[in-house]
Amino acid sequence: MNFLKGTKIYSIITGSCPVCQEESMYKESNPYKLSQTLKMQERCSHCGTKYKIEPSFFYGAMYVSYPVGIAFAVAAFVISNLIFKLGLIPTFLIISGTMIAFLPVILRLSRNIWINFFMHYKKEEHSS
Repeated sequence: MNFLKGTKIYSIITGSCPVCQEESMYKESNPYKLSQTLKMQERCSHCGTKYKIEPSFFYGAMYVSYPVGIAFAVAAFVISNLIFKLGLIPTFLIISGTMIAFLPVILRLSRNIWINFFMHYKKEEHSS
């Protein structure tokens, strides 16, 4: 995955600092520790970037979570209905299960995408 370092995709997928991409924004790397899913570091210890730009900054991630959730639902539909040719009820149940199972991942991805709208990667320059 290092070949993507320096891109927004890298920061979004890994949940790393959008400015230096050296460490995770989250206190707990496992999104399925539900009490810790959205707990974030205050600042990046490597570059000092403050993650919460303003109070309630991540409320905007709700707008991102809708299309991210739709993408997961569409993937579940394609796999269950179009590939495995399951009926409507089993497909609905699989979509519902997918949405519940991937909720912590969707929440984090939404936050990662949201913060990457406002912050950009800055390559470190080493003086020789």
